[in-house]
Amino acid sequence: MDASMPDQRQWTFLSNHGHVLILIAQDPEIRGRDIANKVGITERATQAIIADLVNAGYLERERRGRRNYYQVNLELPLRHNVEASHTIGELLKVIGSL
Repeated sequence: MDASMPDQRQWTFLSNHGHVLILIAQDPEIRGRDIANKVGITERATQAIIADLVNAGYLERERRGRRNYYQVNLELPLRHNVEASHTIGELLKVIGSL
């Protein structure tokens, strides 16, 4: 690869699941459309990620009128073995979302 050419691959240290969780922690009433726009994914992908997080117990969803309200379960551990000794709450605190 030519050193003058910037790396065209895009990558981040957190997954889309992590990004969605952070945005919901910052704004429990955020709309799926707004999450999708901020993360850079489709609304359908956002819905699937939220469903994953709800099914795994990381999020609780409550319907209020026409909107959803979310609550993050801060006590659950992170999912990968490397960081499983830490909780979602610890991650969100470090990121500045709590």
